[in-house]
Amino acid sequence: MDKLIQYLEFIGSDKSAEQVKLKDLQDMIKWISEMGISARSQARIISGIRNFFFFLILENTIKQDPSELLELPKIGKKLPEVLSIEEIDGLKNAVDMSKKEGHRNRAIIETLYSCGLRVSELINLKITNIYREEGFIRVIGKGNKERLVPLSRSVENEIDIYQNMVRIHQDIKPGNEDFLFLNRRGAKLTRVMIFTIIKDLAEEIGLRKNISPHTFRHSFATHLVEGGANLRAVQEMLGHESISTTEIYTHLSNDVLREAIISFHPRNKS
Repeated sequence: MDKLIQYLEFIGSDKSAEQVKLKDLQDMIKWISEMGISARSQARIISGIRNFFFFLILENTIKQDPSELLELPKIGKKLPEVLSIEEIDGLKNAVDMSKKEGHRNRAIIETLYSCGLRVSELINLKITNIYREEGFIRVIGKGNKERLVPLSRSVENEIDIYQNMVRIHQDIKPGNEDFLFLNRRGAKLTRVMIFTIIKDLAEEIGLRKNISPHTFRHSFATHLVEGGANLRAVQEMLGHESISTTEIYTHLSNDVLREAIISFHPRNKS
């Protein structure tokens, strides 16, 4: 039910559980899907919602269950949307630098792409987990599993600019001092806020692809694989428990496949 409450708050609706209709639930599923929540997680959310409305039926609080016709998402290895380098640069360059949050948003885009972070990992990234001398950031992933991700010069530069020009001047709420990315009130950002930032930038440049914060992670992995990175190394960078999860990123473009065949097939060697 938490996600349903979050969605209703996001759209500014004051509906109670008794007033929720099937269309509201369908719109909520579309919303969480666009936020990058996996099909399996969506299925768990839908299961929880169904149990909640079943309870309301048993209690005679409602007469009709709006979740009865709510379809479960198809769970499979759907190829994710991928951005080109030019599209990523376009999104980054579309950030309005006249606003105080401009440097922060550029740093967010660069960190999502160059480090391949999940949105939850981004909003929980702490300053004390950035090791500049060693060139790594320590990421706390799913199940509190830790991994080290290389810190590129581009990410370091954007973070330094944000910290030295914006963050240093903020009044920070107690308990949020170590979180890197903060909102205007000096508190940790939310998943929804990151989603909104990216959607607004995509609209600004007229990007037709349906993207979310997770799209940058997909792009990060795909570009690594296309560039010849070892799949095991990519697995470690992404924090995937199974190599089969990482193998989805072997969906190389036709140009890359053609180049590989021409370069390495024995019939093409003189």
